[in-house]
Amino acid sequence: MHDILRTIIEQKHKEVELLQSQYSINDLKQAQLFSRTCYSAKAAITTDNSSGIISEFKRRSPKKGPINPDVDIKTVVQAYQKANVSVVSVLSDTHFFGAHNDDFMKAREYLNLPLLRKDFLVDPYQIYQSKAMGADLILLIAAILTPKEVEKMSRIAKDLGLEILLEIHDESELKHINPLIDLVGINNRNLKDFSVDLNHSIRLSKQIPDRFVKVAESGIKGEDDIQFLKTNGFQAFLIGEYFMKQGDPGKACSELIQNIAFNN
Repeated sequence: MHDILRTIIEQKHKEVELLQSQYSINDLKQAQLFSRTCYSAKAAITTDNSSGIISEFKRRSPKKGPINPDVDIKTVVQAYQKANVSVVSVLSDTHFFGAHNDDFMKAREYLNLPLLRKDFLVDPYQIYQSKAMGADLILLIAAILTPKEVEKMSRIAKDLGLEILLEIHDESELKHINPLIDLVGINNRNLKDFSVDLNHSIRLSKQIPDRFVKVAESGIKGEDDIQFLKTNGFQAFLIGEYFMKQGDPGKACSELIQNIAFNN
């Protein structure tokens, strides 16, 4: 495991321990949003005329530092929705990604489309927390979980009505895929040296059954990348930094989606 990933996981376990001392799972089940019916990200991506774009709201990254730390989340996520994205992803990690404590809940308030909680889930408690926060879709990262842990957390998520995006990086993580997974994301970025290789992702995607929605993640820089990935079996494209580093992330998103539609 890469050093930064190990550091993040250690911090997450500490956070979960603290949260569990403050709010029990039963407490989370009493939250107003816990009983809501989730939107389906899988349906949103596979429906006719879907853009396939999973637009991300991210204030900073551990490697690159601040990206757009002071931007207003309401303005951005509403612009994403207006741009016709399929799913919105919001970082909920404060320690490494600079999320404000209310970012995710605000996004839920302003959106009527699927919302992905982007965080490092290391404990089943966080799945109940995700449901209480208003998530429709959770991210499970194969690099930080065993196949058994992925299966256990997937079962809990499905019992709660949540969909699951499993992120993998290489062939060794294919064994983490189980029938409960809805979407399989392939991270184009090498976790060891942070280089981006779309061809690596395409090679890996060919080993994933087509019953899973295939999502390309990281390093996507425009419509040419998306068209290339589309022709190689990808249906969805998680894009954050490309939008967030712009002065107007929503406008950048809208322009990209319009260009994709025009070129199809």
